Amino acid sequence: MTIGPVQLFRLAQAGFVLAREGAFSIVEIDDLPPGAALGVRLGRLLERRRARREDRGARISAALNRLGPSYIKLGQFMATRADVVGEDVADALGKLRDEIAPFGEAAARTSIEHNLGRPTDAIFAAFSPPVAAASIAQVHKAELIEADGTHRAVAVKVLRPGVRGRFRRDLSTFYAGAELATRFDPQMKRLKPVAVVDILARSVSMEMDLRLEAAALSEMAERTSGDPGFRVPKVYWAQTARDVLTLEWIDGIKLSDPAGIAAAGHDPKEVARRLMQAFLRHAMRDGFFHADMHQGNLFVDASGDVVAVDFGIMGRLGLAERRFLAEILYGFIRRDYLRIAEVHIEAGYVPPRHAAEDFAQALRAIGEPIHGQPARDISMAKLLTLLFEVTELFDMQTRPELLMLQKTMVVVEGVARSLDRDFDMWSASEPVVRDWIEQNLGPLGRIEQAASGLGEFGRAATRLPALLEHGTRVAAQLDAATRDGITLAPETVAAIGRAEGRGNRWLAIGVWVVAALLAYLALR
Repeated sequence: MTIGPVQLFRLAQAGFVLAREGAFSIVEIDDLPPGAALGVRLGRLLERRRARREDRGARISAALNRLGPSYIKLGQFMATRADVVGEDVADALGKLRDEIAPFGEAAARTSIEHNLGRPTDAIFAAFSPPVAAASIAQVHKAELIEADGTHRAVAVKVLRPGVRGRFRRDLSTFYAGAELATRFDPQMKRLKPVAVVDILARSVSMEMDLRLEAAALSEMAERTSGDPGFRVPKVYWAQTARDVLTLEWIDGIKLSDPAGIAAAGHDPKEVARRLMQAFLRHAMRDGFFHADMHQGNLFVDASGDVVAVDFGIMGRLGLAERRFLAEILYGFIRRDYLRIAEVHIEAGYVPPRHAAEDFAQALRAIGEPIHGQPARDISMAKLLTLLFEVTELFDMQTRPELLMLQKTMVVVEGVARSLDRDFDMWSASEPVVRDWIEQNLGPLGRIEQAASGLGEFGRAATRLPALLEHGTRVAAQLDAATRDGITLAPETVAAIGRAEGRGNRWLAIGVWVVAALLAYLALR
């Protein structure tokens, strides 16, 4: 992409805010390229004195809250990428909470009336001030007037005014930062920072259309209708639009309150097990999972079921990724390190030039220290961090489609451990993983795969005549185009040169502007 002066200026602004709040102080510079290390040292000169007395979580939270909703979302997302930002920074970002000041009730009512075409008081018999507010939207408790005149308690989620434009602007800055990181540090190419921003952009764009969240709730309800111990709220479609979502009000106890859960007669340890197994079922069986399962989005209702809310961020996995997840988890459970290595190579995640036996040896160094330890000392987060470190040695490329899964698995494990400090991730996972392995990779699964393959072959055969005709037409056109060679008009060549020159010139000017700004601020 072309990086213009506007993006460079915004990056400099963001860097200045991060520096002033002391966020650069938590960055380890030993392994940074010389240019990046110099930038961090310059940034340290701009720190507020007060920031030096605060812990790293408070520093980074203060900086990202000053920068706005987009940066809060970016920080939460990067909390899962210890391989990119380092473990210290990831730990600090993991404490970041998406809680900012609400916007006024009057603005929420105006949005509801605009989206639903009726006055708020004609739809709801009661409408409360905001009960929760985040960077994208806020929630109100209301009483919906049903067709028969009865009232029903509902939650009304209203999108924050102006949030779409702010995200579009900030995303262009994130893309510029990812592009610069790749240009100035070739090692970053393996981590695919632009692909990381792509995932964030897709996630946020879907999150800002509340009709898509309603659709995700509806799909999850269908997929989990027969699942034990888990459910989702009902959607009221007639009172839902792009900027407004109306759903069942959940009277329950948040999973952040283990004492309250126990006082209500529920076993927190059983709740932890249900939560982990529900997540694994959704990810492996359905390939469709709630990707923001922190404590604030999870409740226990009167029957003891886990109820999830806030379906703005969802993850999807194809069959290949689900098989990869199942075999990796099952391999660690069974200590079959050679199979884990083979799965990485078969999936194309590790280049085949590496011997499976060598990779298995490295994986054993991760897995063996885990087995035999008390359950409280076995961390999925630690396992994933070590796995990334080892796979880097074997040239494993970052897999963007697995980032959301990794993030959610770490968060779910943390919630489970807050309910049960002795939570055993492996014993809770094993029944779900084993069932999936037996159903999909056992004899019955192989028969189903063969039948599916025959169906695909039949569908491909019906398309063969059209494909052959299209191929013949393309070949004839290519032959005609290249018979006398392919040439570019002189004016086309000149235009390409001018465009390339302008791009390089703006990049050079922008870099000097940023450098001058930082030097000026450092000497003030």
